[in-house]
Amino acid sequence: MTEPNERSADPAEPLDRADHVDSVDSATQAFVAHRNLLFTVAYEMLGSAADAEDVLQETWLRWVDVDLGTVREERAYLVRIVTRQALDRLRALGRRKESYVGPWLPEPLLTAPDVAEDIELAESVSMAMLLVLETLTPTERAVFVLREVFDLDYDEIAEAVDKTPNAVRQIAYRARAHVAARRPRGIASPAETQAALQAFQRAVETGELQSLLDVLAPDVVALSDGGGVRHALLHPVVGIDKVARLLAVGWWRRDAERSVELVQINGGPGLLVRVDGEIDGVVAVRVENGYVTGAYHVRNPEKLSRVERETAVTR
Repeated sequence: MTEPNERSADPAEPLDRADHVDSVDSATQAFVAHRNLLFTVAYEMLGSAADAEDVLQETWLRWVDVDLGTVREERAYLVRIVTRQALDRLRALGRRKESYVGPWLPEPLLTAPDVAEDIELAESVSMAMLLVLETLTPTERAVFVLREVFDLDYDEIAEAVDKTPNAVRQIAYRARAHVAARRPRGIASPAETQAALQAFQRAVETGELQSLLDVLAPDVVALSDGGGVRHALLHPVVGIDKVARLLAVGWWRRDAERSVELVQINGGPGLLVRVDGEIDGVVAVRVENGYVTGAYHVRNPEKLSRVERETAVTR
């Protein structure tokens, strides 16, 4: 009888071990090839890079145990795993957000300039769209992201969310209508968005507000997220006069050394604000028909780890 610590004399064992190594290598290659896509799926479902990374880790642990010989299409199989894990995480996040201090905003990402060239991808990861997706149920959000952003067919989505294809079609229809009623009403050109950000930059750096007033919509909404750690708005501020005053006196300490850098945030222009040399926050804006309709200021330190190095997002 072979003792637990003794090596088996079975001559097939080295071959089995080699097969296992080859299988892990193949699984690793497939996972790495699709990693940026999987991260983007998870991030668009969760609005959190940290949680998306956790989902990717869980996806890897399940993927490495899959018999690759039974997998017809690796991309679809991996997307199915990551979607299921993200749905579980999304439901848990909903409970955490109920006790969150002040407005909850998505975790901003520093993205490469070429992301903006893919208009659909850039819109799908924008702060404004991620906030719209927050108003969907978890299943609606998954179906919308997989269908509208990643163009999966209904059968693939049905397997990912454990619904029938007919049910997925109905969910997709409801989600599209819901998003259409809340997404930006007019697509802004890159030049219009850039002009709005430059006006914000001047207002932050100099306190000069006239150029900002020229680009704020009458019903502009400002949100800020400090996570209960840093000073931030506890409620949205609505209206051009209130938002202008907020920018003049409320969002940044005027007695500190402040610098503002134009960067690419979530597929569009954004502002990276440093106070006394340290990152203090990120500002993203929603621009419609040439006017700023939404301003999103993230100051929660736990959400600022992805604004110093680029994060790859892809479809």
